[in-house]
Amino acid sequence: METLTHSVSKQDVDFLPINGTDYVEFYVGNAKQAAHFYQTAFGFEPVAYAGLETGIRDKASFVMQQNKIRIVFTASLNADSPIAEHVKKHGDGVKVVALWVDDATAAFEETVKRGAKPFMKPELQHDENGEVIRSGIFTYGETVHVFVERKNYNGVFLPGYKPYKSNLKTEPIGLKYIDHMVGNVGWNEMNVWVKFYAEVMGFAQLVSFDDKDISTDYTALMSKVMQNGNGRIKFPINEPAEGKKKSQIEEYLDFYNGPGIQHIAIATDDIVAAVSKLQERGIEFLKVPATYYDTILDRVGNIDEELSDLRRLGILVDRDEEGYLLQIFSKPVEDRPTLFYEIIERKGAKSFGKGNFKALFEAIEREQQLRGTL
Repeated sequence: METLTHSVSKQDVDFLPINGTDYVEFYVGNAKQAAHFYQTAFGFEPVAYAGLETGIRDKASFVMQQNKIRIVFTASLNADSPIAEHVKKHGDGVKVVALWVDDATAAFEETVKRGAKPFMKPELQHDENGEVIRSGIFTYGETVHVFVERKNYNGVFLPGYKPYKSNLKTEPIGLKYIDHMVGNVGWNEMNVWVKFYAEVMGFAQLVSFDDKDISTDYTALMSKVMQNGNGRIKFPINEPAEGKKKSQIEEYLDFYNGPGIQHIAIATDDIVAAVSKLQERGIEFLKVPATYYDTILDRVGNIDEELSDLRRLGILVDRDEEGYLLQIFSKPVEDRPTLFYEIIERKGAKSFGKGNFKALFEAIEREQQLRGTL
């Protein structure tokens, strides 16, 4: 059953205060092409670059930004580097979820002494624009959290990066910030990582869903949502559950070759406008049956949006005690059926769209069937 709780990790003092998401870094096969795709399709502005022209010999990185969202695409310039090995094993995927903190050294020390595996010890980087301190720890799979302290830095991104502008005019689509990021882990590993986020990072469990909440006639999964002290960071964690056929989580684990980030939910203030532009630019979204909209207002009550717009675009609606939300999920944006995006607009709702789970996962199963992986 769905369970609401805030009691998994109750701290008198938040030992890991986090200001927000600093950046998300993808390891990819071709950073220049990935950056171009996110500029033209999602409306991200190129803002910084590091590579051969800036004195970096082993990799190339493009930094893309839209409002509070910052995405970095990094590709290896060598065949045998850890970046190239990551792409070979996982395909294009998220390596780093960077968290903005006031003290990266304290963040490292507090998490490591509670059991985190170090990824990088506190490291000072500086240039003419000031200094940045970064540190990092491993989480599920090969995904890492990097703590970024940038209060003494006023450069474009990080030391070693130079401002970068494209000749192509960027047209933003109103994407505001990262609402949450979902990780897929293996069988019976969800509670292991719930415990990690609770004990090592001081997060609390916000909500949980079992296989009765998230299931269809064929597949099922379980999920728990972990949230940091100020509520700015939310990490749902999914694991497979027994079903008649292979679930979307199992498909992800097979093609990603292990745990990793499944999807990134991005908030907008106008989902109808944002999704309209995304579809015009070629982003494909999952579609639920048209009958979904026949009774939706009976379930969620009055909404501000025109039902005809939601039906046309395939946007889903759900309501909780605080209000309602609108959401839609893209098809995978990589060749492998791994990472996808959720576009979400919250009209007061704090939940994650439980009322849409059945219709959504049936839509995912239809895609799995087309891929021959159900």
